[in-house]
This record gives sequence, structure tokens and C-alpha cells, in this order.
Amino acid sequence: MKHKIEVYSGNFCPYCVRAKLLLKKRGLTFVEYDVQREPERREEMLRRSHGARTIPQIFINGRHVGGCDELYALERAGKLDDWLQSGSH
Repeated sequence: MKHKIEVYSGNFCPYCVRAKLLLKKRGLTFVEYDVQREPERREEMLRRSHGARTIPQIFINGRHVGGCDELYALERAGKLDDWLQSGSH
């Protein structure tokens, strides 16, 4: 199944860099929204993440993963592939 990964991020954000690095190492493509260059994206991120203000905020198949720590936790638990296939956990 084709996956869709969206990453809300910003410049000079070490957590954003770490999250994108994991996705790239896995060979995964993603759409990146820069909330600093596009302020309207920050409002969209807040709405979609139910108020989470920190970056990155990551979505897989429309489902909110959370930030960098949550993405790495999914990977460590072996659940990232499940999310990529179905978007559920």
C-alpha cells in the first residue's frame, strides 16, 4: 500500500533533522511543510495535531504520530511498518 508521510518542520530544528534522517534512512519519501516560512501551515498543524505546538509534527496516512521521539519509539517497537501499511497502531 502506498503511504503518505507529512512532516511539519522548521529551520534549525535538531528534532526535525533527526526525524527526517530516520525517514530517509528507511528510504521513505515525505512531504515537508515549513511552518516558519509558511505561517498558515502552523495553524494547520495545530488543528491537525489537536494543539501540539512543537516541531516536528508527523502524520502517516493522515494519522498523527507526534514528534521525533514518538517516531523513533514506533521504529524501536517495530510498529512503524504497520503504520506505513495501514496508518493504524
